[in-house]
Amino acid sequence: MDWFQIIRFIIHYGLHFIVPGIIAFVFFRNNWKKAWLIMIATVLVDLDHLLAYPDIFVAERCSINFHPLHTYYAMIVYLVMAYFPKLRILAVGLLFHMITDSIDCFWI
Repeated sequence: MDWFQIIRFIIHYGLHFIVPGIIAFVFFRNNWKKAWLIMIATVLVDLDHLLAYPDIFVAERCSINFHPLHTYYAMIVYLVMAYFPKLRILAVGLLFHMITDSIDCFWI
């Protein structure tokens, strides 16, 4: 692993795990710990990588619009979910997950 891949790894997973904590603390202060855990749980959306053929993980592949739960159609659903208060934290987590994954598309 070269230095670029190490930096990319740190930024990617920092965005997946640390920044949602900041978002939770700023926007969902009353229940920030619960909100953070829910947003971290949105990493489970990456289970759709198991459907990829021929390889589950390819570092040089952009996840956006390749995996079913990373499509623009799915993102529209996540935006609609944000309208409903009971789904808002989950929706914010999913949308931020898509933003994080889209950053990888610029590096390949």
